[in-house]
Amino acid sequence: MNAPASAAGLAPAESLKIRDIEVQGEVGPLAARIYTAGVPGAKKSSLIVFFHGGGFDDGDLEDADDFLRCLVLGNADQVVLASNYTLASVRPFPAAVEDAHAVLVWAKKNKAKLGWTGKQMLVSGIEAGANLAAVCAMMSRDRGGPALAGQVLIMPMLDPGLSTCSMRSLPSCPELVEVADACAAAYRGYLPNAADRSHPYASPLQSSRLKNLPPALIVSSEDDPLRDEAEQYGSKLIACGIKTTVRRMPAVPLQDATARNECACKVQVLGEIASFVAGLSQEPSS
Repeated sequence: MNAPASAAGLAPAESLKIRDIEVQGEVGPLAARIYTAGVPGAKKSSLIVFFHGGGFDDGDLEDADDFLRCLVLGNADQVVLASNYTLASVRPFPAAVEDAHAVLVWAKKNKAKLGWTGKQMLVSGIEAGANLAAVCAMMSRDRGGPALAGQVLIMPMLDPGLSTCSMRSLPSCPELVEVADACAAAYRGYLPNAADRSHPYASPLQSSRLKNLPPALIVSSEDDPLRDEAEQYGSKLIACGIKTTVRRMPAVPLQDATARNECACKVQVLGEIASFVAGLSQEPSS
């Protein structure tokens, strides 16, 4: 179903270019990586700013490297900027989300360095990084920019309360119980102040202010304890009038910390993102 949209802008593997740079976070420089493909030197219409997973207290640019290589090769007219952020072990909430929004601001000001026309910016992430992406969309709305054309949330962590059925009613599978326990530990590290757990910039699922956000693509996975919060968030966005696509992928083993990144490399996910971005490009500019 999604192959034609993806193939339309397919770039040859040998055209892939990867460059490590520094971007500006809230209080200092952050390591980042630029992915481009296609005609050398050609400015790209779309920029995807991506944040890695790792439960807020782990992870780096290497985690999603394979996925981002595949992503940029699927569309020769986009550039991907992957950025680190302050981990909770260094400074807890709101350091990571403030970094993430600062990276968006930096990207808007540094179009030439990115090889981007400035036409269309999306924010994306996986797991904890998807939480940051969702929150960045709120912060950009609340702070008057940068304007975002869309948000792509891949198996996102959105509920510090761990209150959804897929999180609480797990099958009797030790691996999945470990995943749920890891989520709980991640939030304890990221949100040591219990009062922060209800803050909309920490808990997007519990936010009552979801209007005027950019269109969203939300991807969940059948056996992932994060599944229900992803899908509930999609339903809430739709109820608020946000154009939202929610997709559930087949089950994927989650014993390994990189499993979600490997799952995201599947053609189904890449095709969904390609179709979503293509649809945004066809919409009239606001």
